[in-house]
Amino acid sequence: MTPHDRPRVLLVDDEENFATALASRLSRRGCAVTTVFSGSAALAELDRSEVDVVILDLQMPGMNGLDVLREIRRRHPAVATILLTGHGNVPAGVAGLGLGALDFLQKPVAIDALASAVQAAAERSRAFRETRERSSS
Repeated sequence: MTPHDRPRVLLVDDEENFATALASRLSRRGCAVTTVFSGSAALAELDRSEVDVVILDLQMPGMNGLDVLREIRRRHPAVATILLTGHGNVPAGVAGLGLGALDFLQKPVAIDALASAVQAAAERSRAFRETRERSSS
């Protein structure tokens, strides 16, 4: 896997210890991971960096995950989003899927399942970008 092939992941979770540990585990599985701890920080990072996949916690202080997802879909439509929650919030997860999230996973998540979901989401994101680039040229 070349560095360009590595999924570029933005991990958004207010539980800093969890996010740091998960980022490390995803990095060992070939992802290039940036971690932020709030919805507003996620949107700022997306405005300055190219990201393939956002892993987004639903329950955060300030902007919750659904609000962040709405902004991602509006401002960065090529970015694929995977929702992740530890609160068993299935109705919010279903709502997130309706807003355009690709997947909804519950903590604790098996790292192999998450890594597989990230890979599929990154492929979708890159295909979306390539199609958009071809149609605009």
